[in-house]
Amino acid sequence: DSLKELAGVSTDVTFAQEFISRDGHLLLVKIVEDSNDNVIMTHTLTAFMELMDHGIVSWENLSSVFIKKIAGFVNTKPTDVSIQQVSLDILESMVLSSHSLFLQVKHEVTMEKLIAHLQEMFAFLNKKNLRQYIYKNIIHSSGLVQDEMAHYLYVLQSVTLNHLEPRMRTPLDCYSQEQRDILHGLRQAAFETESENSLSHERRRSLCAKEFKKLGFSNNSNPGQDLVRTPPGLLAMDTMFYFANRYPDAYSRFVLENSSREDKHECPFARSSIQLTLILCEILRIGETPSETGSDYHPIFFSQDRLLEELFCVCIQLLNKTWKEMRATQEDFGKVMQVVREQITRTLSSKPTSLELFKNKVNALNYSEILKLRQTERLHQEETLAPPVLELKERLKPELLELIRQQRLNRLCQGTMFRKISSRRRQDKLWYCRLSPNHKMLHYGDVEDDTEAPPIETLQNKIPVADIKSLLTGKDCPHMKENKGKQNKVSIQSWSRPRLSLNSSNSLLRFCLWTDGLSVLLGREMSSESMRSELEILLSMEIKLRLLDLENVPIPDNAPIIPKPPSNYNFCYDFSQTEQ
Repeated sequence: DSLKELAGVSTDVTFAQEFISRDGHLLLVKIVEDSNDNVIMTHTLTAFMELMDHGIVSWENLSSVFIKKIAGFVNTKPTDVSIQQVSLDILESMVLSSHSLFLQVKHEVTMEKLIAHLQEMFAFLNKKNLRQYIYKNIIHSSGLVQDEMAHYLYVLQSVTLNHLEPRMRTPLDCYSQEQRDILHGLRQAAFETESENSLSHERRRSLCAKEFKKLGFSNNSNPGQDLVRTPPGLLAMDTMFYFANRYPDAYSRFVLENSSREDKHECPFARSSIQLTLILCEILRIGETPSETGSDYHPIFFSQDRLLEELFCVCIQLLNKTWKEMRATQEDFGKVMQVVREQITRTLSSKPTSLELFKNKVNALNYSEILKLRQTERLHQEETLAPPVLELKERLKPELLELIRQQRLNRLCQGTMFRKISSRRRQDKLWYCRLSPNHKMLHYGDVEDDTEAPPIETLQNKIPVADIKSLLTGKDCPHMKENKGKQNKVSIQSWSRPRLSLNSSNSLLRFCLWTDGLSVLLGREMSSESMRSELEILLSMEIKLRLLDLENVPIPDNAPIIPKPPSNYNFCYDFSQTEQ
């Protein structure tokens, strides 16, 4: 009785300070080491844990006998569940307080014993308590999860989740009264209906069928038939019922929002829930025997009870969001589910440690982000974004840019016909401009409409390239104020001549050719859209040609290591000595 009372008053810090100052905690340690009575042990350990939680004394002063006794309660089959729970709390505090204590606990409580013991503890022990102890024990060991420890976590996760397998393998065959009540509870939670008792049998049956159809059941007269398929079997009904009870507002919003849409655009709740439950079972590998070499575990499992149900509640709302983003119809159901599976898989692969973190990440990974990731991965698969290929692109760019520069200058030497710009109503007067073969003069002059390529000698006006002081385009051109059309225009300003305006409204390509060509003459970088497009095409063609011999050969991200030079070069032939 005294120990039971002590366990209650030990939560008071003032009492704890006075009790510890009189070495009361050492007396409790002595009782634990010597006693074998379960009732006494439960109250003693509870009081000890409450006293130590105040942080008045260090955990490192505990004896090895005490640690072995506490570890023994975890290693053996529990006769008293409360002893095992408080023992786990004590061991967890030891592990987190000191590395030396961690090593002692690790020696006494091995991972194999914990995982083997876990299978017998589902009905008695707080599973989350044990999972958190194991996870913190492993993480504390080195800050990272080693391969061997990752396997233990994987096995622990598989063993725990596999207790859902019976529900997943059980179809809804008999359609018991309990199952019928659950399905009708889903219907009534979503729709506010008049009292059904006052309705005739036929009227009530018709109303139920109509509302089950709105809920998304394929067989609205007998919705239990939708749950016959295994997996997911009864597990799909469990997840729907959990969502409706745990998050009633979100459940009602989902159903009512979709029931108000056109039939082809509504997202069927029941059908989506059944398929989503199956996807989660496959991702979490529920029902699969743990692999002897497996190490793919989810940290979120160690911080969340009822992981499957909570993930379902997050993902069913994600599914509705993705359905709207894709503007999906009933024919797109399979495509939507593929995207949702990808969203869940990608998010879990980032190893979120809590449900809230998972929720934030998976909702940020919307449909447009999935499309971008798919495109990037496709390019990686084609090896166009592999580091060696990107490096090769950079090496090829100067050569290809020079090729484009020469092409631009050649086009300027051929010349182009332009329409004259006037402040008055535009007339059909034309003039021709071309670059001299030595790239030093721009020749221009008036021409007739039927003139194709006048000889350079007939173009009397000239502008020395050396006298060009600036090249203006678009709204920067002075003549844009006089003519506010959306044509592509370029203005050349010279030190010795009035400005020369080129109106190439009839061709964007001509505009790009002349702006690039004039930029080359002035020693500037080409910047037109046409240049960028042509450069990309040339790069793509050149890369494909160079990689022809490497088809189906994986390209490593890093260059192979260059071997050390040989110790001698005696194997080389000496050409200095002539044969006799």
